[in-house]
Amino acid sequence: MDPGQHRAVCLVSGGMDSAVTLAEARAAGFETYALSFDYGQRMEIELEAARRVATGLGAREHRVVHLDLAALGGSALTEPPAGANKTSSLEVPKDRDVAAIGAGVPATYVPARNTVFLAVALGWAETLGARDLFIGVNAVDYSGYPDCRPAFLESFENLARFATAAGTERGESFHVHAPLMERTKADIVRRAAELGVDLGVTHTCYDPVHTPRGVLACGRCDACKLRLKGFAEVGETDPVPYQTTNTTP
Repeated sequence: MDPGQHRAVCLVSGGMDSAVTLAEARAAGFETYALSFDYGQRMEIELEAARRVATGLGAREHRVVHLDLAALGGSALTEPPAGANKTSSLEVPKDRDVAAIGAGVPATYVPARNTVFLAVALGWAETLGARDLFIGVNAVDYSGYPDCRPAFLESFENLARFATAAGTERGESFHVHAPLMERTKADIVRRAAELGVDLGVTHTCYDPVHTPRGVLACGRCDACKLRLKGFAEVGETDPVPYQTTNTTP
């Protein structure tokens, strides 16, 4: 069957990588269904960005599923900001050298997050009759997360065969697409331009700052550093606003 007749469920976080991944799915001829999560993260702006991305890239439907991963703890992304009745010492890493990012699992890792997200995506895919899932992970410019690597995705595909009626009863396979897996952030910036993705509507920062001018990216966390590195390498300026004027990676 032609890919143009297929549906795909795409994880959309609102960040640059997931936006380009959604565009890749559309470019491959899939009818796209965007899936985002309100999982207890500190940044509501992520979901606002996800809605903009899904709408702008023509997703057939966009659903937001509520999961309270914050109840489990273990991540700086689900902890309150400093001074706001924090229950742990976890903080978003700042001002790390880009070369050091990826050396070890950082405090921003949310335990088993992609496993949970893909499991929910798998359930929706089976309901839709879709057999393709898209996720915007990459193993080149990544932040040390264990669930952003090829071995994890291969294992999940195998699990899907035994976790669904489509797999056990009808012998059907699910495929997890990670079109950015081998791309650097610079590659992703270039690909965004090729696919017509407006990166100005995306949000990447782990610790954004709310100001009278609006929400600004901090420019200092790992996510900002990697994003800025990508734009710098292609000689372009990131269209999102930053708190600091020192936005060099």
